[in-house]
Amino acid sequence: MLRFALALLAILAPLATAAAHEVRPAFLEITERADGCADVLWKQPSMGMLVVPLRPRISGGLIDRPAGRVESAMNFEIRHWDGIDLGAQGLNGREVRIEGLDKTITDTLLLIHLRNGDEESRVLSPGEPATTIDAHAGAAVPAYLLLGIEHILTGVDHLLFVFGLLLLSSGWQQLLRTITAFTVAHSITLALTALKVMALNPGLVEAMVAWSILFLAVELVRKARGEDGLTLRQPWLVAFGFGLLHGAAFAGALHQIGLPQGNIPASLFLFNVGVEIGQLTFVGVVMAALWLLSRFKWPAAAPRLAWMAATYAIGSFSFFWFLERLHAVIDFA
Repeated sequence: MLRFALALLAILAPLATAAAHEVRPAFLEITERADGCADVLWKQPSMGMLVVPLRPRISGGLIDRPAGRVESAMNFEIRHWDGIDLGAQGLNGREVRIEGLDKTITDTLLLIHLRNGDEESRVLSPGEPATTIDAHAGAAVPAYLLLGIEHILTGVDHLLFVFGLLLLSSGWQQLLRTITAFTVAHSITLALTALKVMALNPGLVEAMVAWSILFLAVELVRKARGEDGLTLRQPWLVAFGFGLLHGAAFAGALHQIGLPQGNIPASLFLFNVGVEIGQLTFVGVVMAALWLLSRFKWPAAAPRLAWMAATYAIGSFSFFWFLERLHAVIDFA
């Protein structure tokens, strides 16, 4: 049944050499002011000294000049253009393009605040790196649903944790309790952190997320050896406890992107729904694949070998991430 474990890990392995969630979406925010000018904020993903080669463009050459302010933050380079004269046209009908996006595997969240109070949002992707501003597009929050789905499905570390929970659980009832506990826990800390009710060091949270996967790998080894313990009897407790950490990590990424001030509750809700959709999609695909593979006969020793290979691979990836992220936290401090 666990032949799928090896297949899944073979797909995820090439991504393990880069820190999971380092391929973060870029963020472009355009605010149209009542005086006919606009302010532009550009958050460009970075990894250490390396910056993802992206360049925002707005038709009419609005931001072709150098940015007035440039700042650095963990995982981002931030540029500001203030007081841009929009002329008679304003923002409506202008094309926004992210040059270089088609050569990456990341996306860009475009958030536009119009002078009449309306907001527009789009998710620009490598396949669609440009869009035209529509002053009558409506609310901005739907883009956050897509961001939530993308965030979980491109987060190798979170997917490995969920995969570990699947292997740790025995039977459908225990699996349902475990996944539900994980969902409830990360929804709590996602909301509390995103709404700034609580604050945690995002780098340290990412390191502890990696440690949580390593903990699961150790418990899977104990299960393979036939050992007993609270974790193996009640995996939902582990899922809930570490789910609080994963929720804070989700919120950290959401905070770096930004929330539309006029629609924070709806945007947060849709982002969380997107995370759940992505998570349930992953669980459904894994369970379907495991069921299909269970229909094939294979040598008696193969399941144990596959189990151990998958477990040690998960442990190796997570240990690498933990050390890398902990080193980044120390360097940044």
